[in-house]
Amino acid sequence: MGYTCFEIDEAEDVAHVRMSRPDKFNSMIPEFWRELPEIVDELSDSGRVRVIVLSSTGKHFCSGMDLSVFTGGSGTGDGAGDSAGDSAGEGAITEVGRQRAALRYNVLHLQGAFTALEQARMPVLVAIQGGCVGGAVDMVTAADCRYATADAWFCIQEINIGMTADVGTLQRLPKLIPEGVARELAFTGRRMDAQRAASVGLVNEVFDDHETMLSGVHEIAAEIASKSPLAVHGTKETITYGRDHSVQDSLSYIAAWQTGMYQPADMMECFSAKSEGREPKFDNLGPLRKGL
Repeated sequence: MGYTCFEIDEAEDVAHVRMSRPDKFNSMIPEFWRELPEIVDELSDSGRVRVIVLSSTGKHFCSGMDLSVFTGGSGTGDGAGDSAGDSAGEGAITEVGRQRAALRYNVLHLQGAFTALEQARMPVLVAIQGGCVGGAVDMVTAADCRYATADAWFCIQEINIGMTADVGTLQRLPKLIPEGVARELAFTGRRMDAQRAASVGLVNEVFDDHETMLSGVHEIAAEIASKSPLAVHGTKETITYGRDHSVQDSLSYIAAWQTGMYQPADMMECFSAKSEGREPKFDNLGPLRKGL
């Protein structure tokens, strides 16, 4: 299936999803908000890959929300942006309360596009070059790991255009870096370069250039893909749960997870492979059967 904003390659249990509008700095047009969760959900539901690498093309990683999302709705076809901007049109919502209620659902729709990264059953690694602006910061904070080139920079652009960031940055960034640093970036709209981002823990590693970064990130992805997919899935699920819950709640959660999902077959395969001097082999997660 062809996409407007993305290209996808799959090899050796890793899906490489690339933003593919470099001439527009990979801005997030309406199609972007539909395509990203569709791609991620399909990869997660199919269970045929073990890691997702999200990267970009061109000079900049992503310039954030495209103006068309503000002026033409969120791409859902019936959102508040469409109806509020065309009150004379057929079926338009003219009452303010109804407009605002519809707009709330549009915001939730945009948020869901990035939550898909967080909810994917496999880790999502993001490779960032150049500018990572506005909505792009919302997106990368929903990933599991972030990597950057030496020329990369991050900017919570929303404050510079007179609005409050509302698609995830303000909720996730303070869980990734010191809260005071997150607040300063959100209040000022200043740029944070890759070196600073690494020093505060936003990115895992800084690479010299784009090619070196992609090679390094794929190497990390391959290492993750060599592990038990079920164990990696449980690890991601448990870390994400622990971020939003108390230690005691999280201990209870992992106890329930192990009781229900732990199976000794993968562990026995690890022991057997080690004793036989070979790499272990594991089954993929397999497809989900939704709606049945």
